[in-house]
This record gives sequence, C-alpha cells and structure tokens, in this order.
Amino acid sequence: MSAFAESFHTAARLILHADSVLVHTVALSLTVSGSATLIASCLGLAFGAWMAVAHFPGHRQLTLFVNTMLALPAVVVGLIVYLLLSRSGPLGVFGILFTPTAMVVAQTILVLPIIVALTRQLVADALRDGGDQLLSMGARPLTCALLMLLHSRWAVLTVLIAAFGRAISEVGAVMIVGGNIDGFTRVITTTIALETSKGDLPLAMALGIVLLVVVAVLNMLLGLTRRGGQGSALAGVR
Repeated sequence: MSAFAESFHTAARLILHADSVLVHTVALSLTVSGSATLIASCLGLAFGAWMAVAHFPGHRQLTLFVNTMLALPAVVVGLIVYLLLSRSGPLGVFGILFTPTAMVVAQTILVLPIIVALTRQLVADALRDGGDQLLSMGARPLTCALLMLLHSRWAVLTVLIAAFGRAISEVGAVMIVGGNIDGFTRVITTTIALETSKGDLPLAMALGIVLLVVVAVLNMLLGLTRRGGQGSALAGVR
C-alpha cells in the first residue's frame, strides 16, 4: 500500500471514530472563526452601509484604504496583533496573547475589510437601483442604506459566508498570535502545517478532508442563498 493510500485510510478511520484530537481541533476552529465572523459582521455591515451614503472629505481615500485591506496578508495581521498584545505592547496588560481570544482578534481584523468593502458596494448598487424612491419619501440616507441592506439579505449572507471561509482557511495570523499550543490554540490549518512537518500525515490528511468538507458546505450554502434570492425575486414579481 502506498504512503498516500495508507495515510488516507488512517485519516478516514480517525474521522469515522471521531478522534478526540481531531474533534477538539475542528471545534476550536469553528468557534474561533465563527466568533471572528460574528464580531466583524456586527461592525462591518453597519460601517459598510454608512460608507455607502456618507459624504465627507477623505471619503474616497477611506474607500481606497478599505479596498486595499482586502489584500492584506494574514501574516501581517498576525504581526500587528502580536505587537499590540505582547507584554511591551499597548494592550499587553490584558494578557491574551497565545490564547483563542487573540486568535479571534486577529481573524476579526482580517475579515473586517472584506465585509465592509463588499457591503459598501452592495448597498451603493442597491441605492442606485431603488434608493431614489425612498429618499423622495423623506427617508434619511442611512435609513435607506439599512433598508437596502435588509432587502439584499441573500447577498449579505453570501458576503458573511465568504468572510467565514476566509477566516477558517487562513493559517498565518492564528499561528503567530495563538502560538499553536497543543490542546489549546491549535486549529485546523495550523495543525495541518505542524503535523505535515512532523511526518504525521494521517492526522494532517484527516483535518484537510474536514476542511474541504467545510468549504464544500459553504459552497452549498452559497448556492442555496442564490436560489433563495432568485426565488424571492420571482415571488416579488408575481
């Protein structure tokens, strides 16, 4: 039996028997990435909607900055958060470096620009299509933006799923600020990197399979949101 086939066979057995290390690692990944996405959503949706209707000096520069942050490398985010949370940093007094909390902070910063930028564009496009009617009825610009956000809820869900996918699949930031501590801060991606370097391929492959399943489920949800949005649109036409 080849090394690949043997590793795959052992990986499948780990998944089927719900290996404790595997389950804990996956649960921590979902918790950290889910928490980061939730926090970033609360901040990013509101800020993105505001940016779509705000007019002030420097608005174009702020938009350019947010769009630039879409390409911000995860390792850079990890470095910035590490410097902020280290003992000599301004937030070192909280003592959360090398904890899951620090990992949530890093992933929140990482996915926040995605939610802000896509939300701003989404609301701006929606306002161009139907915002004039609301404004003519006396609605405030920010109220119009929030209503457009609610109206485009299926597209918003797509944005949030994309943000979660970005969070759970990154490795650099969480490895820097989490320390990759066994049983405490090891998530799917950092464990794959570590176990592969150690030669423990079955566990790495098992986690890789789980990560692929998570991504597949996200893609299925994206498809369902699109169908749901199309169904709502057709119902509205009828």
